[in-house]
Amino acid sequence: MLRFHVLGTHFLGGASARPFRPLRMSSISSRSYSKVVKASLNDESSQTHIFSSSPDRSALAQPGLLRGQSSKIFVKYTFYKGKAALGMQPKAPEYSTVDSGGIRLSKEGCVFLEFAPAVGTRQYDWSKKQIFALSVLELGTLLSLDPNEPCEFFHDPFVGKSEAGKIRKVLKVGMLQDTGGYFFNLRVSDRNLNIDESLFMPITKGEFSVMRSAFNFILPYLMGWHAYIDSTKLNESGHFTSGSPSIGKRPDLEWGDVPF
Repeated sequence: MLRFHVLGTHFLGGASARPFRPLRMSSISSRSYSKVVKASLNDESSQTHIFSSSPDRSALAQPGLLRGQSSKIFVKYTFYKGKAALGMQPKAPEYSTVDSGGIRLSKEGCVFLEFAPAVGTRQYDWSKKQIFALSVLELGTLLSLDPNEPCEFFHDPFVGKSEAGKIRKVLKVGMLQDTGGYFFNLRVSDRNLNIDESLFMPITKGEFSVMRSAFNFILPYLMGWHAYIDSTKLNESGHFTSGSPSIGKRPDLEWGDVPF
């Protein structure tokens, strides 16, 4: 009779027995992965916690690791290409108290797009990165982008002030007809620093799908709707009522601010 022992150290079948050896990551794969990790660490601040690329069981147990976490958690996802890298990370919304003792949304969150030029093979100069903050409505535009109609966003941080026009940022997003992917082209003009540069980033169809999925997931959080749902509790009568304001006491509801 054939016996198969899952948790043991042998497979038994017939008259012979062979030791079971679990698969291990090859040294070539490990070195290749390490190169990618090193390329992504150039812009990380000292406050950001980086998991080791080695198969450490304690690092892989993320639910237990994050349970009871009181420090801020920073997240970021980056696409690496030959001439530039494009990172995206969310910024939490801001809240303020009202006279009644409640808490309301005072400023929507956003998603930062960070463009960094390449200075070598898998090497990027994050000290020269250019940042474009996508608002909730701009994220909605990208989510509903027509492949045949590119979109363009214009930002002037000093609009309505005497310094208007000194810094201009234009982000254009459209489809690459030859590959079916998309392009992100950021043009930055800063008269204060005498900067006029353009950063072009091609994105594959799969990468753009990842971006859309992340944007679609994060939108309610940028609008603060998750905080409203969290503060709503079911009372004894079976009806939902607004609970006591607790946003400021819930570190798990907030992301750390991203420095400009």
